[in-house]
Amino acid sequence: MSAPQLAPWLQSQLQELLQQRGHALLLTGPSGLGQYPLALALASAWLCEQPTAQGACGQCGSCHAIAVRTHADLCVLLPETLAMELGWPLDEKTQDRIDKKEIKASRLIRVEAAREAVAFTQYTRSRGDTKVVLIYPAERMNIEAANTLLKTLEEPVGAVRFILATEAAHQLLPTIRSRCQSHALAWPDVAQGLAWLQQVTGADAASAEVWWSAAGGRPDDALVWAQAGLSADTWQRLPKAMARGDLSAMGDWPPARQLEVQQKLCHDLMAVRSGGGPRFFAAPQLPPAPDMAALARWSRELSASARSVEHPFNAGLMLEAWAARARAALSPSGALTA
Repeated sequence: MSAPQLAPWLQSQLQELLQQRGHALLLTGPSGLGQYPLALALASAWLCEQPTAQGACGQCGSCHAIAVRTHADLCVLLPETLAMELGWPLDEKTQDRIDKKEIKASRLIRVEAAREAVAFTQYTRSRGDTKVVLIYPAERMNIEAANTLLKTLEEPVGAVRFILATEAAHQLLPTIRSRCQSHALAWPDVAQGLAWLQQVTGADAASAEVWWSAAGGRPDDALVWAQAGLSADTWQRLPKAMARGDLSAMGDWPPARQLEVQQKLCHDLMAVRSGGGPRFFAAPQLPPAPDMAALARWSRELSASARSVEHPFNAGLMLEAWAARARAALSPSGALTA
């Protein structure tokens, strides 16, 4: 068994971070830059029995225990929905309640989980010289959970190290941020990112470029588009189809993804109307840009929809409403001639 291979821009950051000292590290940056894989690689290196300058060896008992999610000296604090997705076990009581449908898996990090993490820091180490608490996404801690961790985060008992990774550092309590050394994740350059995307997917350059554009240059998001099988033809015809109120090209995509694509189109049209260039779509693929007031109204409507997209009253009616709003916002009568 070998350690999971990090993307090259994450590997270079890992080697830099391994030279730092301190008991609490905060990885920051927008979504899609690799916060979770970098945090897990760092935790693995700290716990590895034979670490190298490049990170964990990937061969020792500690690395194997992390790979199978059973390392006794690693506490991974995730929202329950994400823990289940990534294969990290929940505590027996919580899992039992979810199985019995007494509660739904939470998208937040509950205060009970934070209390268990504090208790974990007080246990005797099982394998090596340190214990690690990994928290991701840290902004998903509710206020009670964040407050529960404060004292332990400032003065951990024994050899305990914390890694917090976030996609929205501004949502963290200032008292959490102040107790951590901060590291802003680097963006990969386009050539490096496209080469990596082709390598991990086995795709051709044209497909990789479409996924990269659809993700706005965020590598993790580009990989999600690749796994979803997004085709160049679909992405290229989406903008003008949406301007006609036709969302059928998005097929059975989850509502949250359909909303995200509409927000990306709105962003690109606002950029063009302001004299800039598009980020997600190629300029020839865009419909004529309406005036900024129409785009601003559409942007506000999309932002309002985002607040309930995970729990719509009626998914079919919601999609019909989105189509009507897109058509109204982007109708030729509302667009200004160049």
